[in-house]
Amino acid sequence: MNHEIRIGTLVGAPNAARVIPQILPHGFESFNLTFWQTTGDLDLPETAKTIREVTDEHGAVISSLSIFGNPLTGAGDSADTLASWERAIDHAHLFGADIVSGFTGRLPGQPINESIPRFKEVFGELARRAEDRGVRIAFENCDMGGTWQTGEWNIAHGPAAWEMMFDAVPNENVGLEWEPCHQMVSLIDPIPQLRKWVHKVFHVHGKDATIAWDVVKEQGIHGPNPFVWHRTPGFGDTNWSDIITILRQHGYQGTIDIEGWHDPVYKGELEMTGQVHALNYLKQCRGGSFIPNPV
Repeated sequence: MNHEIRIGTLVGAPNAARVIPQILPHGFESFNLTFWQTTGDLDLPETAKTIREVTDEHGAVISSLSIFGNPLTGAGDSADTLASWERAIDHAHLFGADIVSGFTGRLPGQPINESIPRFKEVFGELARRAEDRGVRIAFENCDMGGTWQTGEWNIAHGPAAWEMMFDAVPNENVGLEWEPCHQMVSLIDPIPQLRKWVHKVFHVHGKDATIAWDVVKEQGIHGPNPFVWHRTPGFGDTNWSDIITILRQHGYQGTIDIEGWHDPVYKGELEMTGQVHALNYLKQCRGGSFIPNPV
């Protein structure tokens, strides 16, 4: 591949061997494989072998393995989440990936600062495990409906929490899985934020948002009407040429993987229509196809 930033999409890991061959012809260049709370009984070495046979043939890559659960509690449906992080870190190389990502977890119902000691304990150890295996850890910046004061899933909402997290676990292989959408739902401007934090961005999710500023100005954010919607790139408010420019200026050579299944319009039977539009839009924001200079 003759460009530094690949454009791909998220695929549920248990379905990846079935789904990836169907969507590869559309031009996806990378795939972020996702697990919800646990890797379950999926045979990771066999899955890696099956998927690599397809992706290697087409020049695509597996960018990241993601575990979305609460590794700090070990409670309920997240009982296997911490062990799943360990398994993902141990097997990432088989997929050709060097990133494992997901939620930090948090102590349910507690302020973010109360979760930092447990975060340091869990991810200090995971960071060392990952470092030994050449793996980077990247935290999704989704609030999952939580606030600073309370929540169930994640503390990596924004800069104030990031400062505390990276102070607690200062390892260089610990960073962010960033997207503008999760900042925009909190009415944060993602562009200046990315300029400041790009050195900690290891992986980018392709998800945007549309903010209804007329609703915000008239009714605020606690009124009866929605004021923001998650969007597939190309349908939201963000200029992704700006995002890719900032990433390139700082030497980012990772991927932008489209996180679908959220758009209020391009959903259902229009899901892949929206995703392929996003794929082509992001490729254009990247500068289009690579053109070699004359010798």
